[in-house]
Amino acid sequence: MVAPTLQAAPARALVERLVREQVYARMGLAQRAAAKAPNALRVNISARHCHLTPEAVAALFGPGQSLTPMKWLYQEGQYAAKQTITLIGPRSRVISNLRILGPCRNFNQVELAFTDAIALGFDIPVRMSGDIAGTPGCMLMGPNGYFPLEAGVIRAQPHVHMHPDNAAHYRVKHLDVMKLKVHGPLGLTLDQVVVRVDPSFQLEVHIDTDEGNACGLKSNTFCELLR
Repeated sequence: MVAPTLQAAPARALVERLVREQVYARMGLAQRAAAKAPNALRVNISARHCHLTPEAVAALFGPGQSLTPMKWLYQEGQYAAKQTITLIGPRSRVISNLRILGPCRNFNQVELAFTDAIALGFDIPVRMSGDIAGTPGCMLMGPNGYFPLEAGVIRAQPHVHMHPDNAAHYRVKHLDVMKLKVHGPLGLTLDQVVVRVDPSFQLEVHIDTDEGNACGLKSNTFCELLR
């Protein structure tokens, strides 16, 4: 007698999706359940990094020096540079090999996770990129010298990049707030994900390393955006 073949149980994310579709169908929302965003949703962990002005790059690496792309990121034109710097925080505590993201911007900004800030002795606020007024400063060190930041050290607000087509799909606009539901054994919901809309953007959520570790985010973790 041949023993029956055991089939693997379906992944929990798949079961949840199927149940959700049945609920939507019973509520008369089957069309919504079947709808797909113009781009697939990506949720990526944005590790600690900095953005620099051309003046800061020149001070840290020498006159005439520019950033060199090492790895292109998901958003068009954005990259992790080969160059890194050292951040000197309160009480001379440091983070070495802090990655620079390019291209250069018109402001200097350091983005850290809360754990990084505690280790360095910082009290940093949660801010959207570019909103650096009243934030702590620090000292940056490169192979050519030092560059002081009067302000600009933040913990980045969780946010989602959207093309206007994606914003129309989710029925949101620039700077609206959404929820990110992360499924899995350490699933959680982030309630304050700010929408950023631009024609150059692709659909992508950015969270920091603390948030990613808290929910056990992996490349195959099922996530969804909720209004």
